[in-house]
Amino acid sequence: MMSLVSPRTGRHLQRYDKGCRQVVGCIPYRYKNNGTRDKELEVLVISAQKGHGMQFPKGGWETDESMEQAALRETIEEAGVVGSVESKLGKWCYKSKRQPIMHEGYMFPLLVKKELDNWPEMNTRKRRWMTVAEVKEICPYVWMNEALDELVKRQTQVHSKRDGDMCRL
Repeated sequence: MMSLVSPRTGRHLQRYDKGCRQVVGCIPYRYKNNGTRDKELEVLVISAQKGHGMQFPKGGWETDESMEQAALRETIEEAGVVGSVESKLGKWCYKSKRQPIMHEGYMFPLLVKKELDNWPEMNTRKRRWMTVAEVKEICPYVWMNEALDELVKRQTQVHSKRDGDMCRL
């Protein structure tokens, strides 16, 4: 069966700003119902294409797409999930592992609505749902862990507000 998206290749449309490669990605998430009133936040990580460890889907932001479009495209290509891209978590600058350049990474939460059975990088990457604590132990990238912290903070604020609203009824 064919996947929904053909992966983009090459870097001829890649965005750079003052020599920094522009990278975008998503933190795919869902809530696992653990049988209680509370639902546990789970995030999806993927295996690194080259090297070791697990990470969030991310890749180059190209000149013919918005940040959000690029983040969703990379997430579909690398992790095989689709959903709602939410407002940007932030911007992180980090050094490339393979090239002598800096990257500017922008991350977005993605509330997963569907997991695809087939996706472009399914033969080169594994995907795995994990708790936040598990991801913190295995993700080697400080900037991705900081983005995850921001997602957790945001979700905690949303749930606190909802719980507060429920108490006033």
